[in-house]
This record gives sequence, structure tokens and C-alpha cells, in this order.
Amino acid sequence: MQSKSISLFFAEAGSDKVYNVQLSPKGEGFVVDFQYGRRGSSLSAGSKTPEPVEYAKALRIYEKLVAEKTGKGYTEVEGGARYQDTANAGRATGLSPQLLNAIEDDELDALLRDDAFIAQEKYDGERRPTIIAAEGITGTNRDGLVVPMSAALESALATVAASPLIDTREGRTVLDGEDLGDAGYVPFDVLEINGRDLRSLPYTERLDILESLIVEASTFIGRAFTYRGTERKRELLRQLREANAEGIVFKRANAPWNPSRPNSGGNALKFKFVATATVVLVAGREGKRSMQMQVVDADGSLRVVGNVTIPVNAPMPSPGTVHEVEYLYRVGDGALFQPVYLKPRNDKATPDTLASLKRKAA
Repeated sequence: MQSKSISLFFAEAGSDKVYNVQLSPKGEGFVVDFQYGRRGSSLSAGSKTPEPVEYAKALRIYEKLVAEKTGKGYTEVEGGARYQDTANAGRATGLSPQLLNAIEDDELDALLRDDAFIAQEKYDGERRPTIIAAEGITGTNRDGLVVPMSAALESALATVAASPLIDTREGRTVLDGEDLGDAGYVPFDVLEINGRDLRSLPYTERLDILESLIVEASTFIGRAFTYRGTERKRELLRQLREANAEGIVFKRANAPWNPSRPNSGGNALKFKFVATATVVLVAGREGKRSMQMQVVDADGSLRVVGNVTIPVNAPMPSPGTVHEVEYLYRVGDGALFQPVYLKPRNDKATPDTLASLKRKAA
């Protein structure tokens, strides 16, 4: 039985974070402690073991915590490039989607009236950045890892690759969009074309380039219709509500592309008509179709947010896998009120954060 320690790093889009974990003896047992924060600054500290435990249990806690962080892209390499020298290194593409911050009801009207923001439908599918290159077409997920694509999607993207505007000999073309399964693929951004980086261009300019790329594409490739002006945005909101869509998206028209998302606000926002959350499901009571839900707490560890019943017509999820649930709001202690199981999240490897969950209105 020996002490163990590890330092993990994550550097991306202005983030430069460190997460230290130690397994060490204390009294008659062992403890697992951690420190986290921005590299070079004072770190916050905590412990996964309020009281010392036997070595075997401490080792399981230590290994689980390390696996959670490396699963999110942390690496032992000090440069902090996502997944470097981890089990997912071979699947890592370096892509990181621009993610949307959620807004509440009282923020909606201001965005409808703000002409700096355009509006689009929020699609209910799997995030699917795609790469068109000389060596072929590759699909990725929101964590930047290569994932398999359906034959229909690959065939449809091949029609995009056949556009006279694309020449893979000059470099790759990168689209970002939503995979809706049998309903098709909706690209809503283009980040690179023929090796040229478009990320610094205003969003509306990137949209114009995207439209020219997909104008003759397969009908399997949809369009993210864009609405400008208060009245048109209000009309879109009305149509989406009547269609029981997932929600509406607002993006600043002149903003460049930035990976991930800021802690709050930003240039890309979403308003969901029904609250949903991505959670890790773990085994519940034996013989029951109920599983415990977990999300990421402020210190990066997993926190329980209640239980959800798995419908009889859905297969029981494997413990430790990521799924989507619907709920009304987060109650005081963090538990989700009236959660309903929806589906697996094959495009995500990690759950949402506790802070991102919708709270009950005051």
C-alpha cells in the first residue's frame, strides 16, 4: 500500500487549469484530497474522504476521480492539450465547439428586441462538428472526439465535399452542426474552408459562406434559418412554441467564433422551453427501474441530484453512462424536481455542471 498523487492540466480558449489529487495515509487509514483552479494562482482545496478509509476504498475513490477528470480532457502533459497521452488521444481532433449559455424567462424579451442578436431554432439532436479532408469525412462529438456517423450522413456530406468551392488539396473544411438522426443534419456554422481559418469572421459572414457551400447539397442537409429584427424573432419564437420545439438560439451577428463558453452571458445563448440536463446515471435500488443521477459540482467531482425512473420501453442504461433527462427546476439542495428520462447522450462524455441547472423562480 503506497501513497499516490497526480497533477492534471487543461488548457483551451483562455483556460489554463490544474487539478491535483493525492491518496495519502492519515491516522489508521487513507484519505483522498484534491486542489484545483487556474494554474499559477491560489488553488481551492477539498477532500473526497471526510474520514480516513481503508486503502482499497481510498484507491477506488482516487482512481474514479482521476478518470472523471481525464474523461473531460485533462491530461498529465503540462501543455494541457485535451486528451494528450490519455486513452482517448487517438480519437482527439482538437476541435471544441462553441457552446451556448442558457438564459431565463426574464432575459428573453431583451434579446428579442436587441438587433445585435439574430435568432435560430434550437435543434434536438447530437452535436456533430464534421471535417471534410483529403483522407475522408470525419464526424466528431462536442468533446472533440471522433465518433461514427450513419451511412446517410456520410453520403450527404459527400455532396457538400463535391461543391466547387471545396478543394481538399488545399486543406480541410470544418462544419459545425446538429445530427438529427433520420431527420437529417443541420450545419449552422463553418469554421474552416480549404484550410483557411474563418473563426475570426463575424458570424453572419460565416453563415453566407456556409449557405454557398450547401446550396446544392443533399436534401439530407438542412438549413439553420436565421431571423433578424424584433418582429421576425418574435414570430420564430411563436412558431417554435406551437411546434413543441426544444427552444430558440440567439447569436450576436458580428461576433467571431470562440470555443467552449464563458462562465455566463456571451455571444451565443439558448432559451429552452423545457429544462433538460445531461447526467451520469448510476445503479439505483436493486430490482427497481430507478437510477441515481449525478452532475459535476464546482470542485469537478460528481454530485447526486436525485433519482429518475427508466421507462419500461427503454433499455436499462449501463451504470456510469451519460443520458439526458427533462425536469422542471432544481430545488434548494440541488435535486431535480420531477425528472423524466429522455435518451442516451452519445455526443457527450461528461454531464452538465450543477451551476448550469435551472433553479426555481423566486
